[in-house]
Amino acid sequence: MNPTSGTALPGSSLDAGRRRRELDRIADGADGTGGILDVLVVGLGATGAGAALDAATRGLSVAAIDAHDLAFGTSRWSSKLIHGGLRYLASGQLDVAHESAVERGVLMERTAPHLVRAQPFVLPLTPLVSRGQAALARAGFLAGDLLRVGARTSRSTLPRPRTLSAVETRHLAPALRSTGLRGGLLSWDGRLCDDARLVTAVARTAAAHGARILTRARALELHGDGALVRDETTGETLRIRARAVVNATGVWAGGLVGDVRLRPSRGTHLVLRAEDLGRLSSGLHIPIPGESNRFVLVLPQGDGRVYVGLTDEPVDGDVPDVPEVPETDIGFLLDVLGSALDVPVRRSDVIGAFAGLRPLLETRDASGRTSDISRRHAVLTSPDGVVTVVGGKLTTYRRMAQDAVDAAVDARSLDAGPCRTASVPLVGAAAPRVLAGLDVPSRLVHRYGSEAPAVHALGLRDPGLAEPVVPGHPVTGAELVWAVRHEGALDASDLLDRRTRIGLVPRERATAEEAARAALADAHHEVG
Repeated sequence: MNPTSGTALPGSSLDAGRRRRELDRIADGADGTGGILDVLVVGLGATGAGAALDAATRGLSVAAIDAHDLAFGTSRWSSKLIHGGLRYLASGQLDVAHESAVERGVLMERTAPHLVRAQPFVLPLTPLVSRGQAALARAGFLAGDLLRVGARTSRSTLPRPRTLSAVETRHLAPALRSTGLRGGLLSWDGRLCDDARLVTAVARTAAAHGARILTRARALELHGDGALVRDETTGETLRIRARAVVNATGVWAGGLVGDVRLRPSRGTHLVLRAEDLGRLSSGLHIPIPGESNRFVLVLPQGDGRVYVGLTDEPVDGDVPDVPEVPETDIGFLLDVLGSALDVPVRRSDVIGAFAGLRPLLETRDASGRTSDISRRHAVLTSPDGVVTVVGGKLTTYRRMAQDAVDAAVDARSLDAGPCRTASVPLVGAAAPRVLAGLDVPSRLVHRYGSEAPAVHALGLRDPGLAEPVVPGHPVTGAELVWAVRHEGALDASDLLDRRTRIGLVPRERATAEEAARAALADAHHEVG
């Protein structure tokens, strides 16, 4: 699109009307596929949306369904990091580390430079960090920079790591305890403005290339030639026929296809007010006492909030749709935070918390705790031909999707072109110089990229929409209206919990409910 046109990318807009029409056409066999799609994708997290985009850009007819909403599951509960695989390098998983570094570069320099930016991190050298541990960490950061070189990511995109003096360390993170502080190690990685926004952008880009993106459509049965699906908005059932089926439902994959062995791990984050941690201008790696290669991350969000995470605890039994945060996780994170900060952070300072489940693949020789299980992804094909993609992580969603579609194409001998997604820009993507030249608030550019002028224009036409929907939080009514008209939001939860992250703080969520209802009521109006 023209970055100053004030409109959405043609064909990318998702709304309730488009969803209903496309679901009806698939049910009636009147969607131009002869009643049989090339590919049906189940799951609209990052990997599922990525598979829909991958298949659509290869020239295949595609539908992607989800029982809930875009990014309803694990893909909205991450640390919002697009990381270069340093942790995997330390554990000897060189292929996983290289793959992570490559995919980070793809997102930062080609497909989503508006959503992913460089994030500085400081590892404070406190008395709890021995000189041997500091030397090991320094060597690790230098090795991570070699991963950047190997992935051909520009130095201007990710600066070089370096050692900081104690004064420099305190300047970047004044809340750190000064007693015994020897300095710090500065490193850089990629950070998303919002993981759910990445999924939304991928899904809308897939829609622009012809994919049918259908939320609130639950797969009741999955087979190699399609699925029995229930429309969760009406209760009606329909059968979607497809030549190939991709199961991308993450930790829920085993519920649709047998013989998929997953060992979910819970990662918990706390939500704190930025003011309670002082003028934090970088992220922090705070070493976990007694651990050689595990850290608690402190992640400033730029919206008055800071995330602190994350735990890595095994989850047994049934997998819930929305994981609960146990008090033990909160206590653990606060204890580690308190080991490095000069300011007290109490339980009453925690204004929100969230937990996500990592879909870790359990292999026959896997043992020990979940933090030690490989983050490699796997593509499995069931006896009746359903392709399931499991494992992996948010950073490598595109490669996971590519491998899954490759398997589906090969298994069903589909007439498809090669994967193109490493060079297909997502909705809103533009060159940094173009984005820097947009005459709109920078916060909107970081969330909407080249579509930011269109979102901003809604507030110019209706000044009431330019106002924040929650005092002290930057999200405006215009963003809610945009989400309903173009991003497929169907209810208040979609708006507050996924298109924006207001819902992470229960008190603010309650305040924003009225604005969400107003945006939904406005849905019948046309933009412009």
